[in-house]
Amino acid sequence: MPKDHGIGASTKRREDVRFLTGTGNYTDDINVYGQAYVHFLRSDVAHGTINGIDTAAAEAMPGVLHIFTGKDFEAVGGIPCGWQVTDRFGQPMKEPKHPVLAHGKVRHVGDPICAVVAETLEQARDAAEAIELDIDELPAVVNMAKALEDGATLVHDDLGDNLCYDWGFVEENKEAVDEAIKNAAHVTTLELVNNRVVPNPMEPRVAIGDFNAASGDSTLYTTSQNPHVIRLLMGAFVLGIPEHKLRVVAPDVGGGFGSKIYHYAEEALCTFAAKALKRPVKWTSTRSEAFMSDAHGRDHVTTIELALDADHKFTAVRTSTLANMGAYLSTFAPSVPTWLHGTLMAGNYTTPLVYCNVRAVFTNTVPVDAYRGAGRPEATYQLERVIDKAARELGVDPIEIRRKNFVTEFPYQTPVAVEYDSGDFHRLMDKLEAAADFGGFAARRAESEKKGMLRGLGINCFIEACGIAPSNLVGQLGARAGLYESATVRVNATGGLVVMTGSHSHGQGHETVFPQVISEMTGLEEHMVEIEHGDTANTPMGMGTYGSRSIAVGGSAMVRATEKIINKMKKIAAHLMEAAEGDIELKDGSFSVAGTDKSVAWGDVCLAAYVPHNYPLEDIEPGLEETAFYDPANFTYPAGAYACEVEVDPETGKVRIDRFTTADDFGNVMNPMIVDGQVHGGLAQGIGQALLENSTYDPETGQLLSASYMDYAMPRADDVPFFKVDHTNGTPCTHNPLGVKGCGEAGAIGSTPTVVNAVVDAVQSGGHKHVTHIDMPLTPGRVWAAMNG
Repeated sequence: MPKDHGIGASTKRREDVRFLTGTGNYTDDINVYGQAYVHFLRSDVAHGTINGIDTAAAEAMPGVLHIFTGKDFEAVGGIPCGWQVTDRFGQPMKEPKHPVLAHGKVRHVGDPICAVVAETLEQARDAAEAIELDIDELPAVVNMAKALEDGATLVHDDLGDNLCYDWGFVEENKEAVDEAIKNAAHVTTLELVNNRVVPNPMEPRVAIGDFNAASGDSTLYTTSQNPHVIRLLMGAFVLGIPEHKLRVVAPDVGGGFGSKIYHYAEEALCTFAAKALKRPVKWTSTRSEAFMSDAHGRDHVTTIELALDADHKFTAVRTSTLANMGAYLSTFAPSVPTWLHGTLMAGNYTTPLVYCNVRAVFTNTVPVDAYRGAGRPEATYQLERVIDKAARELGVDPIEIRRKNFVTEFPYQTPVAVEYDSGDFHRLMDKLEAAADFGGFAARRAESEKKGMLRGLGINCFIEACGIAPSNLVGQLGARAGLYESATVRVNATGGLVVMTGSHSHGQGHETVFPQVISEMTGLEEHMVEIEHGDTANTPMGMGTYGSRSIAVGGSAMVRATEKIINKMKKIAAHLMEAAEGDIELKDGSFSVAGTDKSVAWGDVCLAAYVPHNYPLEDIEPGLEETAFYDPANFTYPAGAYACEVEVDPETGKVRIDRFTTADDFGNVMNPMIVDGQVHGGLAQGIGQALLENSTYDPETGQLLSASYMDYAMPRADDVPFFKVDHTNGTPCTHNPLGVKGCGEAGAIGSTPTVVNAVVDAVQSGGHKHVTHIDMPLTPGRVWAAMNG
């Protein structure tokens, strides 16, 4: 029977009660007494020189308190980048200053120029319209290849060119890879685009700055995935506020997908303005602002080559990628196309030689950073598309060519630095073949053809690296922060337990899953466990939530802290029962002496810890509170095998997804229902990128042409099918205490190549053999044009 509590139970999410009844506490729900409002005047040109800003008329308008410009921030730092990449020649990347407000130049549409603070939001907006800007518009550069040409318009004049870095990995493999490709029995080459997307979480960003003049303390309420990191970056590198004088609070957050990891200019402005004006200051993004101020995702142009021997074994992979950074370096942007991408180019396969070259480029566009999957979707898309193309060129089964090259022995040291600790890729494919009913595909294709439709089947295998770690390794790779996680566990005198975690929940279900783990360890009922997160004033220093790290890293810190609590309670229980500590067992919320009927209840031990009348004071202190920091020894490596069936209308090019099946290895699963939801959400986002979403700029002017839902197509319910997912019997991670691997990004990583593979299969089934690739998004127009050549 399915479990009804603890690890492995599909416990309903407790946080959903407040979300679904409208009683959640989101940042925009917070209003501080006496607050003023901010409206940002943003650039409506992609590139230009700021000659002058006349705010006189605006400052005289009703309710206006102050208008900030770039000059107000000349003495403070710029928005910092959290990762430095060293190029293949040993040189550090170019790192231009990212001002809080544009100073001297504007570099993309949406670049903030002025911040108007007024008594009401309407007054701030009206005043912004009265500001007179003198901006000489300059030519904009949007296309990455053109940005690298001699004489190209410079996004940052002081850099000399638009190249951020030219990175090679593994550099010592380059000559061997070149030789292997030269001598291969077959080489498949594919040029592809990983299209730019906008994250669009349900809740737009919000920032509220507050300042306590009596104590000198600043507080920022913000929609963040990692409040401690925001406190560190903004306090130390932008505004110069000591950490003990800066509190960052991220309450309920309505989705992030990576876009709320970063420190943004609006957060610094509101914090700075609150202190300057001695008034709380609030900014709430509109959806239109989000399109041109939230960090975008993807935007790579790649050529990939796959070399095979006569037996169809992979011998080498070589890639060349242009990666768009946008106008500035967002917090973790440099790491995405490099260390989060190149280290996954071995995929599930035993390819002995891999070389990746990535050139990161500055353009007059919104900055690009990690978006759900962050580098791993880009790597998977390249690899799985070129493998599918190779199978078609060689006339072999796309499943069998993958099986022939699977890694089968673990641990497995890849040629791209990482070591897979566990997995079983053949078993995943076995599960997929059974669940997706490949044997019935021919009949389903025939039925589609009777209706005049083309039916295609696409498959994909992938592996990802999650729970990014360990700190000493990522430090060598350029990370400017540790990547541990922390937890403090406090047991009260009456037995209740509170976990204060450095992880942050913005949809993952921490308040449900973390108590399940504690319940399994202690025997407490889950309702006796409270989870606190998102406030730097009462949670230990942590790195937040991204990269599918919540349970693997944050959960492991919680387990370690709970183990300390249990060990201390066993000492107390042993004293109370006059027994040896080694004989004490904890089961179902009670401590007992092994082999006897002696026991003492959990609550009695807790009371003894706080009322130490009968207590081993010579050994341990009163109280029950422990903290643990967990720095993982390795990444975790979730893997999956996905299948998609589509119908394509040959008359219009419209694609309809009919079936989608997944087989995932997430290690040990804590809550199957929540994992299902995470996979479903990731699949919807991947399908959105594959078929619908595309952030488009005018190539000449740099205007953002897809700046609203009128022009940017988000997936709707009828764009996705009912998914069939399977994540049972995974191979446990070998190096964390829960054996977990992470699940939050898998659907977004595995879905895009699966969909494109299916569409190409459908189109070729209709006789269009010349169609070997169609770039995302596969809109009806693109598919029709490909078929009609």
